[in-house]
Amino acid sequence: MSYEVLTRNVVTVWGEDGRRWLAGLLETLAQTCRDWQLTPDRPYELAYHYVTAVTCADGTRAVLKLGVPSGESLRTEAPTLDAWAGRGAVRLLRADLDRGALLLERAEPGDRLRDLVPARDTEATSIAVDVLRKLAVPPPPGCPLPDLLTLAQGFDDHLARFGDGGPLPTDLIVRANGLMRELCASAPERMVLHGDLHHDNILRAEREPWLAIDPHGFVGDPGYEVGALLYNPEPDDRDPALTALVPARVEQLADGLGMPVDRVVAWGFVHAVLSDVWTAEDWTPGDPFPASRALDVAYLLLPRLPG
Repeated sequence: MSYEVLTRNVVTVWGEDGRRWLAGLLETLAQTCRDWQLTPDRPYELAYHYVTAVTCADGTRAVLKLGVPSGESLRTEAPTLDAWAGRGAVRLLRADLDRGALLLERAEPGDRLRDLVPARDTEATSIAVDVLRKLAVPPPPGCPLPDLLTLAQGFDDHLARFGDGGPLPTDLIVRANGLMRELCASAPERMVLHGDLHHDNILRAEREPWLAIDPHGFVGDPGYEVGALLYNPEPDDRDPALTALVPARVEQLADGLGMPVDRVVAWGFVHAVLSDVWTAEDWTPGDPFPASRALDVAYLLLPRLPG
């Protein structure tokens, strides 16, 4: 993604704070590199943060991630990575949250798990399971991460805004809303969660074969983590052949994580509906709604929901 995409996304999400951050971005980059003795290299794809490869003074190859300091994303990413301490995820090397800067371990060669799909989908799911097992750590004392249940507000906000006139079927949203609350209440354990673990956020590395990146950071039922793996990668591609991979993934995730199949199905449904609820936040009535494969997955899982 280009700098133009970064600009549009940052202004859309952070408004005036985002505009001010963009105006000072080059100076922030230069100042951070001076203060931390970093030599910048090529930037990566830009979406909501400025992310670039850097080399530290001691020769360490790392990644510098800059974002709007008032935003929550870096403020949850940092403690999440700290909690994992390199277990299944890239290490946090340095942070200055007031500046909106994180220095991260670089996963090399950095190939994405998505490259194995669909030809080697079983292998890709097995790798994701292994990463999830490593990330399963309890929250440390004083953990500042938000509770997973806070995400259910997205359903409430959608229903309050659109009622029965939204772009998504109201019965799906009501079902997913109630089910998420039930799943959170019945969580068998509470763990530090990535919150967005899908095929683009698992990279091939050297220290471990695969490492997670870009956590959103929550505390709650680890079952939530399976959801994004069911409708990714490329959720905008509604190819039925990709949706057809879901039943096998459900079984493999349940078996590999020691989780009841019904719970994988339920969390998969909730996460899929929530994904398109987030998409609807930017939808204007009268415009076409860009439903994704997440909605197809939700309908696929609907008949298998418990109860």
